[in-house]
Amino acid sequence: MLQYAMNLSDRQAAEAVRCRIDFKYALGPELEDPGFHHSVLSDFRDRLAEGDRADRLLGLALTRIRRAGLLKGRGKQRTDSTYVLSAARELTRLELVTEAVRAVLGNVVRDAPELLDELVTAEWAEHYGRQVRLCSQPSHPVARLDQVGTDARELLQRLDARFPGGAVPAQAQILRTILVQHFLVDGRGRFRPRTKHDGQPPSRVQIESPYETEARFTRRGDTRWTGYLAHVTETCDDKRINIITDVATVVSSADSQALPCIHARLRRLRLLPGQHLVDGGYTSVAGMDAAARLHRVTLIGPLPASTSPQHRAQDGFGRENFVIDFDQREVTCPNGQVSGNWQDLPVAEPTSVTVRFGARQCGRCPEQAACTPGPFRSLYFPTRRLHELQAKNRADQQDADWRRLYGLRSGAEGTIEEFAHSHRGRRCRYRGLAKTHVQHVLTALAINVERLSRQEPADSTHPRHSSRTSTNAACPAPCGGAKTNDPGSQDSRQSPL
Repeated sequence: MLQYAMNLSDRQAAEAVRCRIDFKYALGPELEDPGFHHSVLSDFRDRLAEGDRADRLLGLALTRIRRAGLLKGRGKQRTDSTYVLSAARELTRLELVTEAVRAVLGNVVRDAPELLDELVTAEWAEHYGRQVRLCSQPSHPVARLDQVGTDARELLQRLDARFPGGAVPAQAQILRTILVQHFLVDGRGRFRPRTKHDGQPPSRVQIESPYETEARFTRRGDTRWTGYLAHVTETCDDKRINIITDVATVVSSADSQALPCIHARLRRLRLLPGQHLVDGGYTSVAGMDAAARLHRVTLIGPLPASTSPQHRAQDGFGRENFVIDFDQREVTCPNGQVSGNWQDLPVAEPTSVTVRFGARQCGRCPEQAACTPGPFRSLYFPTRRLHELQAKNRADQQDADWRRLYGLRSGAEGTIEEFAHSHRGRRCRYRGLAKTHVQHVLTALAINVERLSRQEPADSTHPRHSSRTSTNAACPAPCGGAKTNDPGSQDSRQSPL
C-alpha cells in the first residue's frame, strides 16, 4: 500500500523498507532490519491475485475503518468508471500473428529445447528470432501476412503431430485462436486472411496480444483503447471523509453490467448505500427496479433517452404521445385509434410489452407519415411497475432538489483523476486481469489512507493534540527567548565557571 501511495517500483519499495525510518515505523521492524528482496513483492501479488483475495483485503480494511466510526452504510455513494490501458503494446494484425508464432517458438525453446531442430527451420529462426517492430507502412504487408499465416498453420500441425491428445503448449492454443479469428479456408480450399466481408470476430472476443489475452479493444465515443475498465465507488456523505468502498476491474463492457456485482460486494460488507449516484451509463429501468427490490438501494441518475426514430428526429409521434391503459391492456394512438393487440414478451419474468396497430388502422390515418414509415406501427414499452418508475425518474429530473442531490455525483470525476493520474492507475503495471485488479485495490487502499491521514482528530484528548496544547501552555513566549525556572533546564543551572 505504501508502494502505491508513493508510486514506487518494486526495487524502490524494497530499498525504502531497508533505509527509510518512516517505512520502518509503519511496518514495525527493528531499525537495523535488512529488509527483503524486491522479488518478494511480485510473489505476494501472485498470491493476492488468486480467487477473491484482493477483494477480501479491501473488505478487511473497510471493516476496520467502519469499526473506527469513520464509515457507515446506507448513506450516499457514487460510482464512475475510467479506461485502463493494457501493459502490452498495440499490434497490427501482421505484428500480432508474427508475435504469436514467435511466442510459441520461445515456449518450445524454454520448455522442450530438444524439439528445436525438429520443429524450427533455419528460415524460421531468422524470421521469428527477434521482437517484431514494423513501421507504419511495411513493405508487402499482404504477402507477408499470407506467409506468416502459412508458417503458423504448419507449426501447429507439427506440434499436433508431436503432442497427440491436445497436450500442446499454452501459447500454441493462443496461436490457434488467433488463426481462427484472422484466417479462413475459402471455398477454393485456400488458406487466406479474413477481410471485413468474411465476418471478423467482435472486439469483445478478439485477442489483441499473445502476451495479454484478456485485454480487449473498446471504443466509447471518441475514446479508443486496448485494456480494461475500472469502476470506482466511494462515499459522498456531508461532513465525512470520502472513502473508496469498491473497485471493480472488468473487461470492457457496459457500465450497467458492473452495478449488480458492486451491490453484491457492498452487501457482504454491510456497506450498501441508501442512495447510489451514477451517470447515464449505469442506469436502466430494470436496473433501478432490481437495486430497489434486492438491496433497497435508490439508484439516482438520468435514464437513457428514447431511441425511436421520431425522438431522434424531434418530429412525429413518439411513445410518450400514446395513452397506455394497463388495466384494460389497451393503447390509444394520438388519432384516437385503439389497439388491443397486447403481448408480453416470452421470458420468465416479463419486463417489456409490445403492442401493434394493424395496417387497417394505420392505412386510413391522416397522420401516418408523422407516426410510422411502414404500413403499421408497433410500440415497445416496459411493464406497469417499470413504466411508472421510468415516468417518476423523468419527472424527478425536473425538480431542483433532485438536481442538487445529483450534483454530488460530479465529485467522482475528481476521484477518477486522483486514481488515474496521481497514482498512475490509468496504465496496467502487470499483465492479466487478476493482477491488474490487485493493482487497483492497492491503489484504492493508498488513497483511503491518504485521505484519512489528513483528518485532524475530533477528540481533544488525543495524545498528539494534548501534547501540543500542554507545550503551548507551558511556553507562551517564543522558545528562543523564553526562560524557565525548571531546575533541570539548561538555562537555570549555574555555570561552573
